[in-house]
Amino acid sequence: MQNMLTIISNALCRITGRNVGAQTVSEGTRVVVSRSFADFTPQATFDIKKCDMHRLEDGPPLKAELTRDQGLQYYRTMQTVRRMELKADQLYKQKIIRGFCHLYDGQEACAAGIEAAITPSDHLITAYRAHGYTFTRGVSIKEILAELTGRKGGVAKGKGGSMHMYAPHFYGGNGIVGAQVPLGAGIALACLYQGNNQICVTLYGDGAANQGQLFESFNMAALWKLPCIFICENNKYGMGTSVERASASTDYYKRGDYIPGIRVDGMDVLCVREATKFAADHCRSGKGPIIMELQTYRYHGHSMSDPGVSYRTREEIQEVRSKSDPISLLKERMLTNNMASVEEFKEIDIEIRKQVEDAAQFATSDPEPPLEELCNHIFSNSPPLEVRGTHPWAKLKSIS
Repeated sequence: MQNMLTIISNALCRITGRNVGAQTVSEGTRVVVSRSFADFTPQATFDIKKCDMHRLEDGPPLKAELTRDQGLQYYRTMQTVRRMELKADQLYKQKIIRGFCHLYDGQEACAAGIEAAITPSDHLITAYRAHGYTFTRGVSIKEILAELTGRKGGVAKGKGGSMHMYAPHFYGGNGIVGAQVPLGAGIALACLYQGNNQICVTLYGDGAANQGQLFESFNMAALWKLPCIFICENNKYGMGTSVERASASTDYYKRGDYIPGIRVDGMDVLCVREATKFAADHCRSGKGPIIMELQTYRYHGHSMSDPGVSYRTREEIQEVRSKSDPISLLKERMLTNNMASVEEFKEIDIEIRKQVEDAAQFATSDPEPPLEELCNHIFSNSPPLEVRGTHPWAKLKSIS
C-alpha cells in the first residue's frame, strides 16, 4: 500500500507540477498531502537589523526581499556547509583527518550571504577557516572532504589539506594569520589595473585584526582606491582569547580610520547579503575600499585541537544556537510566511545528508597520491625540474 501511494505521489508530481509530501497520522497509516507550488508565498519582504556605520551617510537598507527560490537555495547552501563540517569533525575524531582543521559551523550566513551578493567572476580570499567558502566558490563536497583526508581526488590532489583549497577566482585559505589581507589588496589592484569592474572580497578574523600588515594594506587600498571589501568575521574569540581581552577597540568596522565601514549582523543571511551588495556597489562605483565587520559565532573551538569550552561556557554556545542560529532563523522566516513547508526542508536535509555521506565514503576509500606525484605542480606551465627529496641524494621530478 505504501509503495502504491509513493507511485501515485510521484506521478502527481510529474503531471501537475505539485509538491507532494507524505505525512504519518498514526502508526501504519500514511496519507498523501498535496500542495501546489502556487500555494506558497513566492516572495516576501523582511525587516533586517540596522547596520552601524562609520564615515557613511547612507547604509544598507532596513528591509530585504526574499523569493522562495532564493530562500531554499540559501538554506541548502548553509545546511550543506553545516553537515560537511560536522562530518569533518567526525572524521577528525576517527583520526582519518589529521593535522590542522578549523571548522566553520555557526558562521554559515557569512559565506552564503556574501556569495549571494557578488558574482562568480569576483574574487575571494580568506583565512584558514576556509571549507565553507571552498564550497560556495563551486568545489564539490567530495573534493573538499577528500582534500581533508589527503586523497588524490581532493581539490588540491590531497597535497593541500584543510587550509589550502582553491577554485577559479578563489585564492584559498591562508595559514599565516592576516597574510591573506595584503594578497587580497593585490588582487583588487589587479582588478583596478585591468578595468574589469570586478572586486575582491578579503576576509580575516578578529584575531588577525590587530596585525600590522592589515593597516599597511588599508593604507595602500585607500590611497589607490582599490575595489576591495575587507571583511572581519568577528566570531568573538581569536583562538582562546575573547575580543575584549585582545583589542583595545572592538569596533573593527572603524579600524580603517579613513576607510568607510559597516557593522553587520553576521548570523542573518539577508543582513549579510544586503550589506555586501551595498559594499560591492561602493567599490564598483570607484569610491575605493570599504570595511565590513560581520558579528558571528563559531560553534566549535578555534581548531579541532581546541575543545572550545575552557574560555567560554557551554551555556553561552547553547544560547547562541537557540536564539541566533543562521539556519534556524531563515527556516523560521520561510515557514512563518508560508514560503515553504516543513516536509520540503526535511527532504532537503535528507538529500544533503546523503550527499555528505557519499562524499565521506569517497574521501575514506580514494587512494592517497603516489610518491612520484608528491612534488608535481610546484610551478605552472614550466618544464619538468628536479626537486630534492627528504635526503640530499633523493631526487623527485616535478611536472606542471
